[in-house]
Amino acid sequence: MSSSVIIVGGGVIGASCAYYLRQFGCGVTLIEQHHLGSGCSHANCGFVCPSHVLPLSSPSTLREGIVSLFRPNGSLRIAPRFDPLLWSWLWRFAQNSHPKRLLPSAHAIHALLQSSRRLFDYLIQHEAINCEWETRGILFVFITPKAFEHYATTADLLRREFSMNIRCVPSQELLAFEPSLRPGLAGGWFFESDAHLKPDLLMSEWRRVLLSRGVEIVENTKVRDFETSGRRITHVNTNRGSFPADAVVLAAGAWSPNFSRHIGLRLPIQPGKGYSLTLPKPATAPSRPIILEEHRVAVTPFRTSYRIGSTMEFAGYDTSLPPRRLDFLKHVASRYLCEPLATPVLEKWYGWRPMTPDSLPIIDRSFRLSNLFVAAGHNMLGLSMAPATGQLIAELITGTAPHIDPSPYRLARFR
Repeated sequence: MSSSVIIVGGGVIGASCAYYLRQFGCGVTLIEQHHLGSGCSHANCGFVCPSHVLPLSSPSTLREGIVSLFRPNGSLRIAPRFDPLLWSWLWRFAQNSHPKRLLPSAHAIHALLQSSRRLFDYLIQHEAINCEWETRGILFVFITPKAFEHYATTADLLRREFSMNIRCVPSQELLAFEPSLRPGLAGGWFFESDAHLKPDLLMSEWRRVLLSRGVEIVENTKVRDFETSGRRITHVNTNRGSFPADAVVLAAGAWSPNFSRHIGLRLPIQPGKGYSLTLPKPATAPSRPIILEEHRVAVTPFRTSYRIGSTMEFAGYDTSLPPRRLDFLKHVASRYLCEPLATPVLEKWYGWRPMTPDSLPIIDRSFRLSNLFVAAGHNMLGLSMAPATGQLIAELITGTAPHIDPSPYRLARFR
């Protein structure tokens, strides 16, 4: 068993890995370049969603991506530029968009989502985590009858393959089911098993729990490189000194590929930029999270605030916060909701999601360095997959029988 594990990355994945490694008896030091939960784990829409089993890599997304090159203001945007790594990623994405690959990927996603959903229930209660945890499900809403009726095929697939509890809410029942919606919408599909929480509160609670368990959290510290001996990492070198390690977990989200030359691995992860607006709750706020499915925008009512978020932008590590992307969120919300906005805006935010070309995360031991483990590339589902990922990493490091099959998440698939 590894006695001293260094985790690189202090988002929800790194925090979950730290928790379960301590549960397995390892000494853990977590190193974060800013502060715990400051990246994509901060202001996402907070979904814990077993409903989201279908991979992003699909023929419809591929078509939408091609169209986005000529329509820059949609929910999906690919910024035209010379970027060989992006175009290589897009080529792999196209290869993984074949319909025959959909179900195997979906089953691998499902395993992590189902495990995490159960683990969240335990963690919230056992660790007394105060993060506005709600189990009210998620409502997918449609404007056009064609899209609403077409989704019936997807709902049938999810019921058949994954035994999901899905309720059809036709147009004539929709306002009674969710009064915050505008009249005249085509209908919705309600996923009963989904939940949500406030992600920044979760990360604050992770800090409390990890510190109480003896995890060392080292913030505002940038990892520079790794010292190796043979095929093992011996030290993690930072701008604040060197940390000895028996094992290392790379859980740096969208930043993980920046370590490629230090670890001898090419990680095909692209930053997929998402945005959100956090506002006071309007007088007529949704009673549950809503996905405005035809525009791929999400709305989350927290107990004390309200968030509109999503979109996907492949623009590299762009740090701008363009008003047109936030205006897109407002515009879409106004098409579905009676009272879409309240003032003042509490927070404008963006984050880089770690996107892989096959929609599956990487959770595996490196084939280059025997004591390096990667937990990255969770696409848009990092929060939803975090506990299961943390437990699986702890099992791989300690040699414990894995609670789910780790083979779909192996690095070797990208060789």
